[in-house]
Amino acid sequence: MLRSKLENNESGILLYGITPPKSGHDPEKIRAIAGRQQKRIESLDIDGLVLYDIQDESSRNSQPRPFPFIETIDPWTYSREYLGGLNLPRIIYNGVGRYTPGTFADWLRLQGADLDLMVLVGSPSRQSAAGLSLHDAYNLKRALGSPVLMGGVTIPERHARNTDEHLRVVSKTLAGCRFFISQCVYNVRNALVFLTDYCRLLDETGEKPVPIIFTITPCGSMKTLHFMEWLGIEIPASLRKELEMSSDMLERSVEACRDIADELVSYASSLCVPIGFNIESVAVRKDEIEASLELVKYIKDKSFKASRTVSG
Repeated sequence: MLRSKLENNESGILLYGITPPKSGHDPEKIRAIAGRQQKRIESLDIDGLVLYDIQDESSRNSQPRPFPFIETIDPWTYSREYLGGLNLPRIIYNGVGRYTPGTFADWLRLQGADLDLMVLVGSPSRQSAAGLSLHDAYNLKRALGSPVLMGGVTIPERHARNTDEHLRVVSKTLAGCRFFISQCVYNVRNALVFLTDYCRLLDETGEKPVPIIFTITPCGSMKTLHFMEWLGIEIPASLRKELEMSSDMLERSVEACRDIADELVSYASSLCVPIGFNIESVAVRKDEIEASLELVKYIKDKSFKASRTVSG
């Protein structure tokens, strides 16, 4: 169903994103973590699960990393070997910078029909781009005739800086991307301007839109806040101050996430672009995980339903 919705450019897609456990854990601990994750995810009314491929982004930011980089299990391996009992489509992230053309082609062939949906991610920075480029990975996938439905990453903050994210999205669409998942959104204005420019470009060129799935993430501590900013997520100064001053940062963060989702759904309803959401749960704190689950339910029961009522 998820692949069909993406191929048909449907609005209202709802995903849940997780990070695989640390690769250093023993198999028994990994199975225990997977069991807890699977139990939580089974309770959600969602279209699919996103599994991230965590890369060391220190080359992109010279400031000290708030959390140390720890390698995690390959997302496709984790999906197959530990989440096999979960009856949900999976979108597998894969950083292409670790591959050569030959090893990437081998990886695609090896997955065969088992891998249905993926998002290819380029190297974190030009300084670390020693391996396969995103452009070459797209070309290889097309040359091999791989049936995997491919998505890309979009970054509203980059549009605010360079005003060309809509051009990137159309270029990647022409290269084979059929959907896009954004970096986490806290500055909704950046996302709204990007959507406006993307829709205008489609009108001018006659190209068809593809689903834009916006990522939203609860934030429950100053350390998480600093890490989000280190990753390049822009938090408006007024909202940042509110989060800092709040007696319950997590609750205020969830309120902000709800407002962002509602505003994006309302705004996009008058545009040509189908949108959806990916609720990210990358924290280990139980309260932040629970907040992400509640946010999924809110968007499903309130944001999307309110949009259908208005448009109907």
